[in-house]
Amino acid sequence: MTIAELTRTMKLTSSPALSASSEELRNNALRAIADALKAGREKIFEANAKDLANADATGVPTPVKKRLKFDESKLSACLSGIKDLCSLPDPLGKVTLNRELDEGLVLTRLTCPIGVIGVIFEARPDALVQISTLCLKSGNCAVLKGGSETRTTNRVLFDIIYKAAVDAGLPENCLALCEERSEISELLKCEGNVDLIIPRGSNAFVRYIMDNTHIPVMGHADGICHTYIDSAADLGKAVKIVTDAKTQYVSVCNATETLLVNRAVVNTILPKVRDALLEKNVKLRHTAELEPVLHGEVIADDDFANEYLDYILAVKAVDSVDEAIAHINRYGSHHTDAIITENKAAADRFCALVDSADCFVNCSTRFADGYRFGFGAEVGISTGKLHARGPVGLEGLVTYKYRLEGNGHIVADYAEGRSAFHFKDL
Repeated sequence: MTIAELTRTMKLTSSPALSASSEELRNNALRAIADALKAGREKIFEANAKDLANADATGVPTPVKKRLKFDESKLSACLSGIKDLCSLPDPLGKVTLNRELDEGLVLTRLTCPIGVIGVIFEARPDALVQISTLCLKSGNCAVLKGGSETRTTNRVLFDIIYKAAVDAGLPENCLALCEERSEISELLKCEGNVDLIIPRGSNAFVRYIMDNTHIPVMGHADGICHTYIDSAADLGKAVKIVTDAKTQYVSVCNATETLLVNRAVVNTILPKVRDALLEKNVKLRHTAELEPVLHGEVIADDDFANEYLDYILAVKAVDSVDEAIAHINRYGSHHTDAIITENKAAADRFCALVDSADCFVNCSTRFADGYRFGFGAEVGISTGKLHARGPVGLEGLVTYKYRLEGNGHIVADYAEGRSAFHFKDL
């Protein structure tokens, strides 16, 4: 079956059936998936070992290899995410508007699935588990295309998840896996059958997707995240937060890539932060002004539009919270940015004026995650402003429809003055 044929089947058959399925059925399917993943753990780890060996043989960069590793810890996190998903309220069928237009003429607005979603994601096997289960919980069919570096692991994971879902009663073709790069181009041509594309990857890749499809696209490209140490920052918080934001897991989009420091604390707080980062083997790249303090690699004043995904951190001094905001809005990717300060006015100004999906105060940028937000997991992070923004969990995977129920009402009666609207929210 071609991608076009598959997505047409999804659109016409699988999607309506999944949309109409009960919350109980979808939750039971998720529990079955979790049980199947636990039962198939050895097969999954064996497949992942092959992907890791191939990565070593082909010289895959270390940050990418960290992403593609799927071990007991990653499996445990996935299972925990599925458990949390089951405990979350059903996102479908929620009434968000209930209005009487006239006596006996009532308008309601109800949440419903988007439909068929194509998700193209990086070489992270755990992403396949998160995305597929989120889509099923929210009543969406999903076409999945993961990074080629995890091809073997993805196939095993998909087979386990799909079989468990269908055996539990979900419709056939509720999920599909693309494995060839050429299938991306086919998927992008499925306008009318695919309702949304969510790409995860480099800025160039996301731009390619946007330029080569008429299907709506939601997602983010680079994760150029910032942490700003304000003049009113607490030293202990600054050291702890910056170290975590940069080093807790460097190869992810919510790791801090640029540190901005108020000049008032360059000689007091920055040395302690520097020492903590150097202990974690972080390489510092900074402007010439900070050479006497940091002794790292000097870079140009405008060399700050970089997503390293590695133990590298760019550092720059600024005069004020306003200069920090201006820098972030110019060089950032509208993902996640944080301020460390004990000054509430500075924190409020930062959060009001930084044009990012996530604005944090006195905490690590690494909290920008669907699981940590209590969404169960995330299908991705959106840096756009339409429909969904930030970590996209269940709420970001639903839209709505209107239902109008009357009793023989016709527009002519209102157009010709025999009846009148008296809008009243119920």
